[in-house]
Amino acid sequence: MPTSAAPTASAPSGRPLPPAVLWDMDGTVVDTEPHWIAAETALLASHGATWTHEQALALVGSALPDSGRILSAHLQAQTGVVLSSEDIVEHLLQSVIAQLAAGVVWRPGALELLRSLGEAGVPCALVTMSYRSLADAVADLLPGVFRVVVAGDEVEHGKPAPDPYLLAASHLGLDPTACVAIEDSPTGVASAEAAGCHVIACPHMVPIPAAPGRTRVASLASVDLDVLAAIGAGEPVDEFADVTSTA
Repeated sequence: MPTSAAPTASAPSGRPLPPAVLWDMDGTVVDTEPHWIAAETALLASHGATWTHEQALALVGSALPDSGRILSAHLQAQTGVVLSSEDIVEHLLQSVIAQLAAGVVWRPGALELLRSLGEAGVPCALVTMSYRSLADAVADLLPGVFRVVVAGDEVEHGKPAPDPYLLAASHLGLDPTACVAIEDSPTGVASAEAAGCHVIACPHMVPIPAAPGRTRVASLASVDLDVLAAIGAGEPVDEFADVTSTA
């Protein structure tokens, strides 16, 4: 049975830490979003179709079957070429895995925060819309860091549905409302919030609007254990709140 029992780990301030932190992968832990965009653009171009940066950004954070269907329809409408969404997704996955093999770029502050959580004994889960093949490729680079990995091909409904985060919390034996989730896209934030998690939104490729109770940070480098304790206690912070137009 899921539980929201008080965690045993504490921040340096002495405040209790959340019982788990649930991490998005693409754009949050690793900087793979440019790889996905490059793979999409190259695949469509190889069949004579165009794909704009704005169109690519609209897919950031989406479930891969949804992205595959959109790309398949776009390709057929532009060129008449028919590729199944499944074939498109598999091609994109292999392209991104190959790009990661050539070198991994970690998102600022991610490894440091993961290390701090590990030292404090707070379990972490990886909750990604990438399929198991890519999720494992990233998790294997950080052995022992993620107690649970939920991949996009293991849930019936992907982000923005709450299913991925509900499943991760269930695997950890926790109530999702006690957990903190970290996301970089509006789609991912919607998923984590729908599951009831406290959410840290760290925008990368796509802006994330303000909302009541939503934490937004410019970089995970500004998130430490004390900040996590506050967010887990329902005390959000918004580093963008004071950024207003001077026009």
